[in-house]
Order: sequence, then C-alpha cells, then structure tokens
Amino acid sequence: MKALVLVGALLAVLGVIALAYQGFSYTRRKEVFKAGPIQATKKTHEFVPLPPILGVAAVAGGVILIATGARRR
Repeated sequence: MKALVLVGALLAVLGVIALAYQGFSYTRRKEVFKAGPIQATKKTHEFVPLPPILGVAAVAGGVILIATGARRR
C-alpha cells in the first residue's frame, strides 16, 4: 500500500470522526488558593467545537489523496 493512499485513508477517517463528534472536551485544573500546605483547586470542563467544514475538507482531501495514489499504480 502506498504512503499516499495510507495518508488519504487516515485523513478521511479523521474527517468522519470530526463530523461525528463535532468537537472535544477537556478538564482544566486551576489553583484558586494556596497558603502553606493548604490549597484549593477548581476544575472546569472546557469544550472546543470543530466546525463541520473542517471535517468535510478532511474527508474530501482524503478522497483526493486516495484517488491520486490509486491512479499512480
């Protein structure tokens, strides 16, 4: 399997995942108070949205790379 086809397939799969999940979330810990051995932290959940055009562009780019790699055989 050529590298171009492999990269195209990976890009297409990542594009489909981006379209399905529409973003990702993570937890951030922030130190609110610290005095000697005593400390207080706050957890906040953040969500980073991924625009749908990003997923569509990744799928389209992956398909183009797969077609280009298959044509070179």
